Amino acid sequence: MLARMLTHTFVGVEARSVEVEAHLQRGVPSFTIVGLADRACQEAKERVRSGIASAQLDWPMRRITVNLAPADLRKEGPGFDLPIALAIIAASGQVPAERLVGHSALGELALDGRVRPVGGVIVAAEAGRRAGCTRMLLPVEAAPEAVIAGIEPVPVRDLAEAVAYLRGEWEPSPVGAVTLVEREPQPDLADVRGNERARRALEIAAAGRHNLLLAGPPGTGKTMLARRLPGVLPPLTLAEAIEVTRIHSVAGILPPGRPLVGAPPFRAPHHGASTAAVIGGGAGPRPGEASLAHHGVLLLDELPEFARPTIEALRQPLEDGTVAISRVGGRAVFPARFQLVATMNLCPCGGRGDPAAECTCSAQRLALFRDRLSRALLDRIDLIVAVPRIRAVDLAAPPGEPSAAVCARVVAARGRLQVDAAGLDTPAAALLDRAVDRLPLSGRGRARVLRVAATIAALAGSSRIHAEHVAEALSYRMPRELEAG
Repeated sequence: MLARMLTHTFVGVEARSVEVEAHLQRGVPSFTIVGLADRACQEAKERVRSGIASAQLDWPMRRITVNLAPADLRKEGPGFDLPIALAIIAASGQVPAERLVGHSALGELALDGRVRPVGGVIVAAEAGRRAGCTRMLLPVEAAPEAVIAGIEPVPVRDLAEAVAYLRGEWEPSPVGAVTLVEREPQPDLADVRGNERARRALEIAAAGRHNLLLAGPPGTGKTMLARRLPGVLPPLTLAEAIEVTRIHSVAGILPPGRPLVGAPPFRAPHHGASTAAVIGGGAGPRPGEASLAHHGVLLLDELPEFARPTIEALRQPLEDGTVAISRVGGRAVFPARFQLVATMNLCPCGGRGDPAAECTCSAQRLALFRDRLSRALLDRIDLIVAVPRIRAVDLAAPPGEPSAAVCARVVAARGRLQVDAAGLDTPAAALLDRAVDRLPLSGRGRARVLRVAATIAALAGSSRIHAEHVAEALSYRMPRELEAG
């Protein structure tokens, strides 16, 4: 007696089809799972046995072998519980085996037979649709993810409902279409007093998706500014929202009741986070903060306090928009096209650049501090802004321009950048050539200055890049306070 059920496992943020084969034969009753299953898959034996008993179904007193094919692909997680149980039930003749055709399944079983949600449903549903499945049995909470993926969900509360469906005794109610929901309120830029240059850099960064470093003494509002960047970013497009949802689903962090991520994600890991936590990795491997910030913002507060290998590992995603994790068992590629926003003091003691404090750092200590950030990394940051201490008159000033007004300009500028490929006029080209020789600028640095200048021109409503746009873009390169000396 043999029955087959389709399910999926994950390699990075991609789903690979897995055929669950359940074979029952005479012999001493036993239950074996083969096919390179991890510990969570092996523990499915106890959950499946209890779940079938709780659903008032018969446990076959046979020698049961479950094969997860292909056998050379590693299977991880508890999502195999539901397909294994259904394959065994079909192989024992309690539901027609042919009813499993055209279906896939994914879900964890509780000991009382309830079907619990697992991560990666939207990715598995897309893979099932490509494999020719028309329906997917899954937990009730995950049904909207299947709708997004274009496959008809069969949401079940427990194993008994799944069996009733496969017997033709019960049909689930249709699941409605999923739409983008309004994002939650964000911290408003109106709360920021003074720091006009930093506010301007924040607007440019939002309009052109540029990386930004805010450097200055403690208490100057660097983190406050950085945390207000998401509030001036436009909502995600539907295609971007689906991309982000795939990653968050695989990571298992989709919030309840929000199957589609509509707002640009904002991630702010602590500086004690490991390289695998920030970049991605682990035995799986799993997406890190860089991938969870895809199409959004990655804030690294106190950048030099992060481990040097972690900081240097950011160079690949900053350049390519992806993170590639290689393991003995294979290679996983995670999307990671995020905006990096970082903050830092100008010296270890925090006194440098502050007229009200005295820097007590020795030359050696300053040199070691600067060495934490390589020139190669800084070259990938488009905007570097020195944030001075705020004056008393600015602190007492009325609220500044709100995020909504800035966001409107950002949306308009992005529209121009998508339509127009702004060209350099002659004075702007000459200024950029002089900057390459005198600063000096690397080839990458020149390209980034040109991108920033194009963003500034778009914010100004200009179809051409003029010398003043290039001059402002150049002013956001390395400030004197971060230079050696």
